[in-house]
Amino acid sequence: MAAEVAAGLSVTRETRDSGVVARLTLRGRTGLNVVGSACLEQVAATLRTLADEPELRCAVLTGVDARAFIGGADLKELGSLTRATAERFIRSIHEVCAALRDLPVPVIARIEGYCIGGGLEIAAACDFRITADTGRFGMPEVRVGVPSVIEAALLPGLIGWGRTRELLLRGHLIDAAEALRIGLVEHCVTGDALDGVVLSAVDDILAGAPDAIRAQKRLIRRWEDTGVTAAIEAGVDAFVAAYGSAEPAEYAARFFAARHRE
Repeated sequence: MAAEVAAGLSVTRETRDSGVVARLTLRGRTGLNVVGSACLEQVAATLRTLADEPELRCAVLTGVDARAFIGGADLKELGSLTRATAERFIRSIHEVCAALRDLPVPVIARIEGYCIGGGLEIAAACDFRITADTGRFGMPEVRVGVPSVIEAALLPGLIGWGRTRELLLRGHLIDAAEALRIGLVEHCVTGDALDGVVLSAVDDILAGAPDAIRAQKRLIRRWEDTGVTAAIEAGVDAFVAAYGSAEPAEYAARFFAARHRE
């Protein structure tokens, strides 16, 4: 393994036969791993650099330790904002979320402990979420005098409008079991099982054809931003484009070879 450390984000790359898996550890401040604009700007810049790595196959985003994935925005900075400085702050969270959504490979959020406010928006920007049963989730912005914004707009697509309204308007926290029940996370397991479930998901991604996985993520991104008719046409284009490489024939042959061995 080769590791490098950037302000706010440490990146550890594991090279496998099928490509590179990146483990991204977001490092905020205090035991709750809270984040401010300077930290987030560095995180976004590092993520954009990763997007240019052709061997990258998958990324796993995690917090520093079991206490928190990301415990939200730094309230000291939040409380000192003015109309002149508020936009930079909120855009710094958005830029991290946008960089995760635009990363050309799947990003798995590996969650332990608190996942709150901006942290939950960052988790929502990942492709899917796996949490330990210690996970605690919420959008408490209204309790500190501001609305939930930016990638909170992704929540209705995950949990529906009613659950989104409740989470944003009440500002309360829910536990991991409730997060699983409403669809905020895809898996909830014990802390001891967390890494095994994440590894299983990574292995599944690596079993897919690299170009096809990247095309699928691009297409999902388009589906989010377009109506059904346009999304279907985009899918036709993506399907045809897949045959510009040898992957379909190669991976179909692998499939039938595996069936023959069974």
